[in-house]
Amino acid sequence: MRAYDVLIKKRDGVELDKSEIGLLVESYLDGELTDYQMSAFLMASFLNGLSLDETAALTEAMLSSGDVLSFEESLAPLVDKHSTGGVGDKVSLVLLPIAVECGLRVPMISGRSLGFTGGTLDKLESIPGIETSLDPEKMKEIVSEQGGCFAAQTERLVPADGKLYALRDATGTVESIPLITSSILSKKMAEGVEANVIDVKFGRGAFMEDEARAASLAEMLEEVGRRLSFKVKTILSPMDQPLGKSVGNALEVAEAVESLMGEGSDDLMALTHRLVAEMLLLAGRVETLERGVSLSKEAIDSQRALERFVSIVEAQGGRIDLEKEGFGLPRADFIASFKAGKSGLIKGIDARGIGELLREMGGGRFRAGDQIDPAPGFVFERKVGERVAVNDVICEVHASDESALSGAVSRLRDLIEIEAL
Repeated sequence: MRAYDVLIKKRDGVELDKSEIGLLVESYLDGELTDYQMSAFLMASFLNGLSLDETAALTEAMLSSGDVLSFEESLAPLVDKHSTGGVGDKVSLVLLPIAVECGLRVPMISGRSLGFTGGTLDKLESIPGIETSLDPEKMKEIVSEQGGCFAAQTERLVPADGKLYALRDATGTVESIPLITSSILSKKMAEGVEANVIDVKFGRGAFMEDEARAASLAEMLEEVGRRLSFKVKTILSPMDQPLGKSVGNALEVAEAVESLMGEGSDDLMALTHRLVAEMLLLAGRVETLERGVSLSKEAIDSQRALERFVSIVEAQGGRIDLEKEGFGLPRADFIASFKAGKSGLIKGIDARGIGELLREMGGGRFRAGDQIDPAPGFVFERKVGERVAVNDVICEVHASDESALSGAVSRLRDLIEIEAL
């Protein structure tokens, strides 16, 4: 069997078996299959689709391309959470310490910003001194001592995914639901966890705008997980306006700390508690969603989750100063208020537009190697559905120079819609 013959079969819409897909991935990693040949496979898969069996086989092949973490046996289940990405989505920062305090171990491997969506690692790296490039032994040590960690994907974990993702990005095949499924599940299974809860977002500020496509992705994630004996629970959540109050790396970390202090916004905390409860259900720690939500809230009310977050950050070399304004995080030099130009009801806040604007202000990447400025961003005082009067402050704009500040304030007039009553 030659890899070339497998490409022809997929081009013609013939379903591939496990050995054929394994051959393609192995040949590509060995350098026998070129980038342009693998690109042909990705495009054929995008146009002809991949069956559930093919998607499961691709996930297994990608998982087998590198190391799989293993942790010492413990009474605490290993469970993680993943999000398909959104604007202002700092849930992972709040969720991990809560989940640990509820009796789970969470070795969370996160990603960086992608397009207009923010990355958990970029948010974390606004914390002075923090180290997220952890080798497997360091991850195991921190999880053993702290119950969880925040880490970047290493070259030894699912190397096939890193190479394939770069090709998908360059060939316009990122949106393929089977390819997304294999990418997510192979990375999560490589963490060595027993189960995973996945927040599949839809709407203007999400990677997938269409709710029906998001539902299809959720269904495939759960079904492929079942075929590979990996527990997966998905939930769908809307992403039409920014989640919580803040958008911007350091500002979102600050909001996460405030949330762990018990001052979180309703939308952020409702989603966080729901996801923690789903993790506890999946791990068999609770019998009802309601009990899981209750335990999650108790971890906030007792301040245990806040203490755990500070402790995990310190274990990774960082520092959160709870006594200092802004918690010792980077602060923008220029701040201005965006005010309502008329009275009425806030009808819409364009999450995608806000994400793109942050990227233009230096808070995101246009290319993989771009450096991120942690300070710029937005803090919303009002959300969709709230009434405003003329000159009411809708949000604060944080920028690193005056030109970016004035430009952002001007652009917000096109991104925030007020409907007169």
